[in-house]
Amino acid sequence: MKRTMIGETSSLAGQTVLLKGWVNARRDMGKVCFIDLRDRTGILQVVLVPSVLGEEGKELMKGLRSEYVLAIEGEIKDRDAKSINENIPTGKIEMLATKITILNAAKTPPFELDKDTRGINEEVRLKYRYLDLRTERMQKNIRLRDRVMQHSRQFLAKEGFTEIETPMLTKGTPEGSREFIVPSRLHPENFYVLPQSPQQFKQLLMVAGVERYFQFARCLRDEDQRGDRQPEFTQCDLEMSFVEREDVMDLVERLMTDMVKTVTPEKVIAQTPFPVMTYKEAMEKYGSDKPDLRKDKNDPNEMAFCWVVDFPMFETLDDGSVQAMHHPFCSVNPEDREKLMSGNDMMSIRANAYDLVCNGYEIWGGSIRIHERDVQNRIFELLGLSPEEIQTKFGHMLEAFEFGAPPHGGIASGFDRVMMILCNEPNIREVIAFPKTGDARDLLMNAPSPLPKKSLDEANIQVKK
Repeated sequence: MKRTMIGETSSLAGQTVLLKGWVNARRDMGKVCFIDLRDRTGILQVVLVPSVLGEEGKELMKGLRSEYVLAIEGEIKDRDAKSINENIPTGKIEMLATKITILNAAKTPPFELDKDTRGINEEVRLKYRYLDLRTERMQKNIRLRDRVMQHSRQFLAKEGFTEIETPMLTKGTPEGSREFIVPSRLHPENFYVLPQSPQQFKQLLMVAGVERYFQFARCLRDEDQRGDRQPEFTQCDLEMSFVEREDVMDLVERLMTDMVKTVTPEKVIAQTPFPVMTYKEAMEKYGSDKPDLRKDKNDPNEMAFCWVVDFPMFETLDDGSVQAMHHPFCSVNPEDREKLMSGNDMMSIRANAYDLVCNGYEIWGGSIRIHERDVQNRIFELLGLSPEEIQTKFGHMLEAFEFGAPPHGGIASGFDRVMMILCNEPNIREVIAFPKTGDARDLLMNAPSPLPKKSLDEANIQVKK
């Protein structure tokens, strides 16, 4: 018999079906036993009557426990009026089981899976993440994440974007954060790094004539412990040729508005078009470049978006050195170009950059890029790089700009942060299937962990004692 999904059973009263899933709960009522069977589409009450199951089924029935994996054949029946459960979609029906097969037994879980696990010690949840993911809330979060991804893909495809994957093993270049280093076994004393973002590759795709690129990119940054940031995270990454700032902002605004309307219609966008303010205005009025503009911060469905523009191009670090506030590939506002090329009053130069903020979180960030070699070279010079460093680290980009690089710009979302807001969760770990702890440990896989000496020798690595 072909398997039927629980979500399909509401219209199957009077029919005999085969269900497969997990025991969500068990209730004994005298000689009759009730179990709630769970699959990916829902929960259904199954009635186990010893006289119907026969001797073999009666013995199996005695041993059933939560999270056992079962195959059950039986007839779908309408419940009597007194036993209807309006709280679940299948609450008007139940199954009278005629045959039970135990596909696998289960140990007692370390925490209850039919309840919200937010109150459970998080390290225990992460160690047993495959169990935590069985809970209703976590299933909803992960499945909503999928729907948002699918919506974004369909929306961007209609807008003429091409989804392209970029390399995970690449060249180390200073873009702001510390990079994860990967030694090359085939090329001793040489190293790859894992990408902080696809920034350079997506700009090179514009040089290649792609014009409109996107991907859901995995990004990796070896940062110190800070808040609920993850060492690996997901970006919805976009790049477009022949655009100005307003073109990119308009696209993302339409994407987010359609996403909320289509995927999470219970959410309410506070204001459209999204308000726009400069970095200076945001800092003076709100004391933050990520202002929370919600009228009612206790309303879980209010989404208050705003754009922040005209960021400083450069910032001074504690040691007195200067770095790009966003990254060194941002162009500057046209009226500040003369300052850039002369090097005068460089701390007043504004980047042609833009962030989309929602409820106090930056969820998208981008800029119009530099596409001319002399301008890009000037940025590197102002950041203190020598001609040799510029050529070694960025010579490939500068050379590409000599082969007809179009004007281009782009943006990327902190996709995990977007999902955190859509799911009304307090941190991004609740919307990632297998997150790391705050100090970058994977408690499920026990990583990072030592490697055998043979593996280290093959990779030409000698560990300091």
